Amino acid sequence: MKKLLYITVNSKPEEMSTSKTVGRKFVNHFLAKNTDYVVEELDLYNEDIPEVNHKLFKNRAETVSGAEYDALSEEDKRAVDRINVLCDQFLSADTYVVAAPMWSVSFPARLKRYVDCIVLNNKVIKISQEEVTGLLNDKERDMVYVQSSGGVYPKLFSGNFNHGVDYFHDIFKFLGISKFEKILVQGVDMEDVGKDEAISRAYDDIDKVVEKLSREPLLQI
Repeated sequence: MKKLLYITVNSKPEEMSTSKTVGRKFVNHFLAKNTDYVVEELDLYNEDIPEVNHKLFKNRAETVSGAEYDALSEEDKRAVDRINVLCDQFLSADTYVVAAPMWSVSFPARLKRYVDCIVLNNKVIKISQEEVTGLLNDKERDMVYVQSSGGVYPKLFSGNFNHGVDYFHDIFKFLGISKFEKILVQGVDMEDVGKDEAISRAYDDIDKVVEKLSREPLLQI
């Protein structure tokens, strides 16, 4: 069986969270279309996501082991163990769905903390004297980023950017995932759109993305 890893990052319960509501709709629709998948869920607000600390790493991207690990406090050992578990869980998946709100024109800090935990040397990246390369091209992998926002972006800005979407597109392309789709739930707090309409529009996009992932290879980006 293939695995879909569904990652949510909002302290609100699902019935109150726009990103979680749309994310759940996508996951359910995807699983109905792709019966060879099982789902594993990771709620970043209800799981232990360690904060990166120099004591836990040989260098920035490789956790300590051996004598260095043995010398750690029990608390720090648990943090190292948890980081490795999170990374292994991520590596075991074939499709990733991240559901997150836009906060401060970006995304919640716990999501960045999670990324810092999983990008490990010799697992997700390979660091050499010449370069750093991603290792996630070892099998076909897909990523879907579901983002809710109070406004419509980049409409409210002069530049054509969307920090949350752009960040995840760029970093996971670098790591080796070339198949990326986004579902934007925009205008949740705007009078001319509102939450219900924003969700309804996103549901239309869900159908399109599921069809792409289920029947057609995505365009290389």
